[in-house]
Amino acid sequence: VLRFSHMPLLLEGMVVHRAECRPDVNDNYMKLKKLQIKETTKAPRLSQQLERAVTTVFKPVANHDFNMVYEKKKKSEGKMVRAERQVVLDMLFSAFEKHQYYNIKEMVDITKQPVTYLKEILKEIGTYNNKGAHKSMWELKPEYRHYQSAGEEEMQAT
Repeated sequence: VLRFSHMPLLLEGMVVHRAECRPDVNDNYMKLKKLQIKETTKAPRLSQQLERAVTTVFKPVANHDFNMVYEKKKKSEGKMVRAERQVVLDMLFSAFEKHQYYNIKEMVDITKQPVTYLKEILKEIGTYNNKGAHKSMWELKPEYRHYQSAGEEEMQAT
């Protein structure tokens, strides 16, 4: 049974007679064999010397535009300088009044302080969550939490 489909040719059945086939040795067959032999002896890749330089190829650039923009932004912001401890604590406490949990990147953006200095302070006033819904987030230790309810905020405002 022969089946023609998207799959390769498939023969099913039992072999009853065996046959050996040989092609006719004529000019077409000899040309085909010569081409096959030439293809196998040909080197897979050759190097060629060009007559003139190729100008359509993009050349490497020392510094791309987006790198220069990033460098300018970094220079304008300047290096992070350690502020006084009390100033940083005030910034952290005011941030924790808005939200209960922060990751370290958010705190660096808020305080503009170096990561090591910030972690040093956070280890004293906060706890780092390794598990749960707030994984990799910092929260204040219970003794530093002074969250105000809506009623207390209204009383302070008046």
